Amino acid sequence: MHVCSARVELNLPSRTLKDKRHIIKSLLARARQTFNVAAAEVDLQDVQGAASLGFVTVSPSLEYARGMLERLESWIEQERPDVEIVVVEIDVC
Repeated sequence: MHVCSARVELNLPSRTLKDKRHIIKSLLARARQTFNVAAAEVDLQDVQGAASLGFVTVSPSLEYARGMLERLESWIEQERPDVEIVVVEIDVC
């Protein structure tokens, strides 16, 4: 079994924390549904224009797990063109 995690930092077009929550909550729910990953906001909770999201997947195939997280990054770019991806770190355990 292989565990892969990704931390994705985003710049958001939000002016308030309420706007930010709406964007993040929707993005996390749709990522869970589409990719069957565990997902959460892991840092920058009180910063209205930025977010740090964590995603984790488990698979018998290391290549599949890593590829899924890479596809997730592309999916975020396509689904939310108004959100800028600043950093993506993929870790393999």
